[in-house]
Amino acid sequence: MFDNLQGRLGDIFDKLTKRGALSEADVSEAMREVRVALLEADVALSVVKDFITKAKEQATGQNVVKGINPGQMVIKIVHDCMVEMLGGIEGESAINLKAVPPVGILMVGLQGAGKTTTSAKLGLMLTKKERKKVLMASLDVYRPAAQQQLEVLGKQAEVATLPIVFGEQPVAIAKRAMIEGRKGGFDVVILDTAGRLHIDEKLMSEVADIRDVAKPAETLLVTDAMTGQDSVNVAKEFNEKIGITGIALTRVDGDARGGAALSMRQVTGAPIKVMGIGEKIDELETFHAERIASRILGMGDVVSLVEKAQENLDQDKAEALAKRVMKGLFTLEDMLEQLNQIRNMGDIDGLMGMLPGMGKMKKQLAEANVDDKMIARQQAIILSMTVKERQNPKLIKASRRQRIAQGSGLTVQDVNKLLKQYQQTATVMKKVGKMNKKGLLGKMGAMMGGGGMPSGMPGLPSQGGMPPGLPFKK
Repeated sequence: MFDNLQGRLGDIFDKLTKRGALSEADVSEAMREVRVALLEADVALSVVKDFITKAKEQATGQNVVKGINPGQMVIKIVHDCMVEMLGGIEGESAINLKAVPPVGILMVGLQGAGKTTTSAKLGLMLTKKERKKVLMASLDVYRPAAQQQLEVLGKQAEVATLPIVFGEQPVAIAKRAMIEGRKGGFDVVILDTAGRLHIDEKLMSEVADIRDVAKPAETLLVTDAMTGQDSVNVAKEFNEKIGITGIALTRVDGDARGGAALSMRQVTGAPIKVMGIGEKIDELETFHAERIASRILGMGDVVSLVEKAQENLDQDKAEALAKRVMKGLFTLEDMLEQLNQIRNMGDIDGLMGMLPGMGKMKKQLAEANVDDKMIARQQAIILSMTVKERQNPKLIKASRRQRIAQGSGLTVQDVNKLLKQYQQTATVMKKVGKMNKKGLLGKMGAMMGGGGMPSGMPGLPSQGGMPPGLPFKK
């Protein structure tokens, strides 16, 4: 999400920072361009007007125009205004669990927005990250197999679901879910309500009745980011008639504009709590206004990247690999393990967006074909090798390369590229090992206040700061 906006804003701010001294006319021109970029990103007009008024007022002050680095100061002002627009109150994006258990979470929204999938994702997130005992219940008695869908997703996420009683109506299901939640010692009960193709009185009346029975601590509106301003209108309607406490934004990975997310907080007054960043059951993130603003402005999001690494990387394997690297050892099996770790962290596009400055390298990344498919092809090549070949790549001569290419369904040229890349990475690893033997790494670690080289990330930097295994063309 935000790819288009990130690119446009990056170009605008590049021009500002290159100018050095800025006049008020320069700032006004930049703000006009920012205004157009936000409107093209599908941000609501009222939100854009308010945003530009605040940003321009601060950016044309004497301290900015006459500052040492006025371009950077303007960028910071835009960043701070964007954080405010997204709802930058610390802790506001957290799911409210401060209530007498079981805490009710009511999931509402239109049909097709992704309520059932988001309910399961949220159940998994609360189970894993918050260590809560969660019960999920489907109140959708209208859509065929809706209740069975949540049951299947519950098994996949290893989250308990309320047994289905055919013929039972939504309000009765909600009552039974809360009773079972108390009896079973559950911390949280997630109620997945039915949706409609459009907002109608029957839908609103039913949701209101369920709300009155369950008395949820959270009423989350699940809305599709790809529907643009329509999702903002839906949010406004639900907020007025039901009263929502937060928003769960789905299909964030499919919308390059992102204007809906930027508009939601200001139009409804309800914060975005979580966002779905992919189709997998574990691809749900807590929404952090400051981090999202930093991503949009190309500043990256290192905090989220580190959190993702901590959640998905195998610490023991990472430490074992670090020890091998310190000895100057690095095989194709090590490279395969790194590729596996990188893929466990999520899609490459999302990871790249968290690295500072990567927004300006979108074109180079596209030309280099750096994506999940490329990583999968590299894995296929290494998996088509024998154990001896992985441990000793010098064995891989012409005939073996042909066999490996056939086994992986790729070409000999692809195999050659991977072996060349491995060789470059292995060379870097040997240099790292030599530095360690000389005690340089220990000194560097002490200077940085740490204990040597980090072992929690998927790879040590190579090829211009990228993790080994990422396929950059030479």
